[in-house]
Amino acid sequence: MGFQKNFVWGAATSAYQVEGAFQENGKGLSIWDEFCKIPGRIQGGQTGQVACDHYHRFKQDITLMKEIGIKAYRFSISWTRVLPHGTGEVNEAGLQFYEELVDELLANGIMPYATLFHWDYPAELQQKGGWLNPESPEWFENYVTILAKRFRGKIKHYFTINEPQCFIGLGYSKGELAPGLRCSDSNVLAMVHHVLLAHGLAVRALRKYGGDGLQIGTAQCGKNYVPVSESDEDIRAARQATFAVPNTIDDLLFSVSLWSDPIFKGDYPQAYYEKYADILPLIKSGDLELIHQPIDFYGQNLYSATLVQAEKDSFRFAEFPAGTPRNSVGWAVVPSGPFWCAKFLYERYGKPIFISENGMAAHDTVSLDGRVHDPNRIDYLHRHLLSLQRAVKEGIDVTGYFQWSLMDNFEWTNGYEVRFGMVYVDYKTQQRILKDSAQWYSDVIVCNGQNL
Repeated sequence: MGFQKNFVWGAATSAYQVEGAFQENGKGLSIWDEFCKIPGRIQGGQTGQVACDHYHRFKQDITLMKEIGIKAYRFSISWTRVLPHGTGEVNEAGLQFYEELVDELLANGIMPYATLFHWDYPAELQQKGGWLNPESPEWFENYVTILAKRFRGKIKHYFTINEPQCFIGLGYSKGELAPGLRCSDSNVLAMVHHVLLAHGLAVRALRKYGGDGLQIGTAQCGKNYVPVSESDEDIRAARQATFAVPNTIDDLLFSVSLWSDPIFKGDYPQAYYEKYADILPLIKSGDLELIHQPIDFYGQNLYSATLVQAEKDSFRFAEFPAGTPRNSVGWAVVPSGPFWCAKFLYERYGKPIFISENGMAAHDTVSLDGRVHDPNRIDYLHRHLLSLQRAVKEGIDVTGYFQWSLMDNFEWTNGYEVRFGMVYVDYKTQQRILKDSAQWYSDVIVCNGQNL
């Protein structure tokens, strides 16, 4: 059994990780441009100033997508390429780049899936407080309105915001990602609320200005929990862990229910109000209704998972067995993750599921025969797609799958030392080489997963 006939087989990237051209044709600076200047923050002192030079080579890259057979390309739009200062004057050259990209995709039969924000916040707006500024949702709304009007009739699929868990939890609480801040817990929760308001305003702007028939969702990550066994008790425990409201801020920021309940259910979880009563943000009349805009799908980025075991009426985290396989950055390979993740999310929120990112970091190199052989990645993808296929067989509405990533790229604080791509990139020459996994994925797409 394959997937539904209109299943979306895609690949994903993000602007800062692939585009380069960091100050070309009027583009402004983002917090990642600034963060990369700080000594010791990025492995090897590397930056995204050139990255994969996708800005100049997007037609070549789309040719590779077509060769693989990819049906949809999830890319992100750089806020500062469109609005160099974050607000104010529009940079026509930036809009023109994305219009040419979209036109080239459509001409090659590849559906554009645009992510409106993938971490590269405008540096000038960060100087005004960034997501802590109460005006930040309106800044985002203004940016999205410009895009909605420009791409009306051309882009039909949007992800509003990518992985708020990471850019808030790791960027503003732990200080590990850009902008590298360690804010107070109360300020962090205020930022959570502002990001959710920004999402709601973005959806409203897209519906108003973006044309008919739009499909809109978010791309969450959260933490994925799988039961150590398929006993009723362990399944219940994994479900409970998935939607729990943790007792510490750092864990809370990766809570599924904190971010998704307001969007899909119209309110924060009750336990959030109870546990964090002393530092709750100001929630004004109408805020929750604004956040709870009707959207069409739930996007989930998924790479690994945590094992959960029943313990009385609660749960506890279980250790991975010795020798558990891991990717090149140390994340455990847990092939059952897509099934349980899709199952739990669909049960709670009732929306079609996109796996908006999934892939494996591996130790890729060009072999003596000039090819890049990545059997570990193929095995990872095969197992994860079998798990996703199980979800489909059990009646869960899984709409599409985006492999991370189309190509090797700038992997944030890991720089260029970590490779997730189906396409190998020689960063010195910008040569592209299709890895074995690209051919394998091509075969899967051709038969709609029936060969799994």
